[in-house]
Amino acid sequence: MYVSQPARPAPPMPDPQACWAAVLARDRGMDGRFVGCVATTGIYCKPSCAARHPRRENMTFLPDPAVARAAGFRACLRCRPDDVARDEQAVAAAIALIEAAETPPMLAELAAHVGYAPHHFQRLFKGLTGNSPAAFARALRTDRLKAALAQEGRVTDAIYAAGYGAPSRAYADAQGTLGMTPSAWQAGGRGVVIRWRTVDSSLGPVLVAATDKGLCRISFGEGEAELRARFPAAELRSADVVTDRLAAAVAALVEDPAATPDLPVDVGGTAFQQAVWAALRAIPPGQMRSYGDIAAAIGRPGAVRAAGTACGGNGLAVLIPCHRVVRGDGALGGYAWGVERKRALLARERDV
Repeated sequence: MYVSQPARPAPPMPDPQACWAAVLARDRGMDGRFVGCVATTGIYCKPSCAARHPRRENMTFLPDPAVARAAGFRACLRCRPDDVARDEQAVAAAIALIEAAETPPMLAELAAHVGYAPHHFQRLFKGLTGNSPAAFARALRTDRLKAALAQEGRVTDAIYAAGYGAPSRAYADAQGTLGMTPSAWQAGGRGVVIRWRTVDSSLGPVLVAATDKGLCRISFGEGEAELRARFPAAELRSADVVTDRLAAAVAALVEDPAATPDLPVDVGGTAFQQAVWAALRAIPPGQMRSYGDIAAAIGRPGAVRAAGTACGGNGLAVLIPCHRVVRGDGALGGYAWGVERKRALLARERDV
């Protein structure tokens, strides 16, 4: 189940070189981490400001708007850097309302609650969390269904305990989020057919497994035993023509991780995990983010540790690029399939 995380200190401000790189890239993921102050104009901006870049020697970096104002700078009227904190607070307030509600609030209700126009708040919420408010609410309710399925004796009881008004809605949501029906989920995947094979790559054998909906596992150095342990009640079958095509695409992606193939996926995850994975897929090839950056990008800046756990729970190596996440100090950090593979994938992206 999605659980609100305790507040943690905000991630530290990046060093000046990283700040300047973010300004040049107009990196929205860095908005809220610092502001750029321009000596010649006396204004401060978000890293993503669309205005013409000043000369490097005319720009200094400060941790937040309050410090910039204290230093005598004024807010840019184009990018409105003071709105970043307000936007994050609005999204956090909307998430709290969604979590507390017995039935998902309508977009108009959420927008009115935080003082934004509905169409604007829809874009804002999706930009910070990776999901629309409606998709976030559906995923949250499905999280609750997962927990209820593990506790309730009957599937119908679990459906109502999770807050659904009717089984039909639960089954419709589950098809898109759990990747299988609630009864199949409770039975450990029984009735789900997974086709699989391993393919060779320059970074070692890659396991590629898929349901009829899409890829459910991509991993290095695993085989049938590991797949069976992960999906103990599923029916495992050898790859068919469709799986072979997916495996070939995955193998090509390992060699060129900067590519962005449109491959179908079938992975279950909590609302928080899904938001983290969406943020990972939004990282441009060749760039890196810290766990703090990812937490901030999904509107949960205090959930740095939980963001790291969600990255570790990624079951689709390379396709969901958790290799692009590093520690706050710039060190590579861990990687489920080995740090050397992580280093190689990042090097390949930089060379493109």
